[in-house]
Amino acid sequence: MTPSPLAIAVLISGSGSNLQALLDSRGHGIDYVISLVVSDQSDATGLERARQAGVATEVVSWSKFGSRSEFTEALCETAEASGADAIILAGFMRILSPIAMDHFPDAIINVHPALLPAFPGAHAVEAAIGHGVTLTGVTVHFVDEQVDHGPIILQEAVAVRPDDDAESLHARIQSVEHRVLPEVVSAFSRGELTVQGRYVRWNLTPREATIE
Repeated sequence: MTPSPLAIAVLISGSGSNLQALLDSRGHGIDYVISLVVSDQSDATGLERARQAGVATEVVSWSKFGSRSEFTEALCETAEASGADAIILAGFMRILSPIAMDHFPDAIINVHPALLPAFPGAHAVEAAIGHGVTLTGVTVHFVDEQVDHGPIILQEAVAVRPDDDAESLHARIQSVEHRVLPEVVSAFSRGELTVQGRYVRWNLTPREATIE
């Protein structure tokens, strides 16, 4: 019997461009289904992307909960009710409490616009420019109890050009995110990623890093 594809819940807060990359990649050798798109913002334009693609949506509003733990519990229960096996954070701007890892152990993936552990947090692109680095990039990693800290699955470097501002650099970083996030989620869905402490092993051919 052919196993069912991995069902993922995608969490967003804004425009959902990484969500769109996940939506567009379906049916092109990608082995996952999107069971639900969840946002903490009712006006997130990414919700309309999901609806146009025929994917169910939910809003779990931060303001309705008294603590981060209660908010996280509601998010996880909403994802589980959709049949999700994993959670993908695709531009989700809220920090989840450790409860999430109890619900989805080694099954929450985040994409971050920097080469972690450099420049964690919400303003990574601006921080890279402000620090004067010549290379930044994209990190896709499993989520753990700390912010932008979990085991790294994949990193790809992006050169910082002398004339870059935050907008131009972020645009090039996003083009990489849109390419690598579906690749990672698909590999995870096929069981090709194994977490060993701080390391993630690609069980088939290891992916080699590139520089944009």
